[in-house]
Amino acid sequence: QVQLVESGGGLVQAGGSLRLSCAASGSIFRLNAMGWYRQAPGKQRELVAVIISDGSTTYADSVKGRFTISRDNAKTTVYLQMNSLKPEDTAVYYCHLESRYGPTNLSVFYWGQGTQVTVSS
Repeated sequence: QVQLVESGGGLVQAGGSLRLSCAASGSIFRLNAMGWYRQAPGKQRELVAVIISDGSTTYADSVKGRFTISRDNAKTTVYLQMNSLKPEDTAVYYCHLESRYGPTNLSVFYWGQGTQVTVSS
């Protein structure tokens, strides 16, 4: 079993910054990717940023240049530095981990409980 513990959400004014953290623990085998998704009220969950095992990163167009994803040396904690926040960034942010198992590299996905980010105008 894998556990993801998120922290760092909160209320901030537009233009401000927040840093989210997600620590993974448990039976992690071949960790392929960690990242962040978000879901605003009435909208579908969407990818924000992801970092792959080789260190490559992908960002949603809406956050490029404002958000930065990084990880610690052990590769089991991922961070999301969010700068120049906008009201449209308001959402519940979910940490995500993809681990692979067995000879067929079966992907299993894990989710954190979510942390609220609210940006006031």
